[in-house]
Amino acid sequence: MNNDWQSQFKAIYQRGSSAWTAGRKSPATMFTKEDASFLATIGCTTQELFDFVDDWHRYGEPDFATAAAVAAIRREYFLKVLQGRPAARQISMDDLPAKTASVDGIVWLPRLIEKARAKLRGEMPDDLMYGCGGDRHCFENIKITMPAFLELVRDCGDDTRRIIDTVKKAAVR
Repeated sequence: MNNDWQSQFKAIYQRGSSAWTAGRKSPATMFTKEDASFLATIGCTTQELFDFVDDWHRYGEPDFATAAAVAAIRREYFLKVLQGRPAARQISMDDLPAKTASVDGIVWLPRLIEKARAKLRGEMPDDLMYGCGGDRHCFENIKITMPAFLELVRDCGDDTRRIIDTVKKAAVR
């Protein structure tokens, strides 16, 4: 089953990428109902996968390996912690700290922590991407990959101070 979901995810990603190249640049035109149904079983939405495909084509990042690693972390959380149940709500953009918010001198980190928590819980609204350009800039500054940060937030749970301290240690490397 583990390899099966990964190969199916890769096939859907590749079809989405081909669709994007052909000019079908929205979740509704890139993915089929069957794709959406499969993605739902691993805790992913067509919007989330679209965002990865779209940013790859527009900006050259994140690559497929990163998208697959993030999907694997979310899938495990979705199946083990949330027991395969979708979120009852989505966060609002107003629920997030401002893009200019900082903690211990690290701009964007408060926002990134909350986005990672929302990603794990499946509460991301369609107009928000975990791993957007601003997030990627922050990951670069703190010297942590997108999947590693998601794992850190998963492992630390509500212990925000532990996340911040771990990030600070990584950033000085």
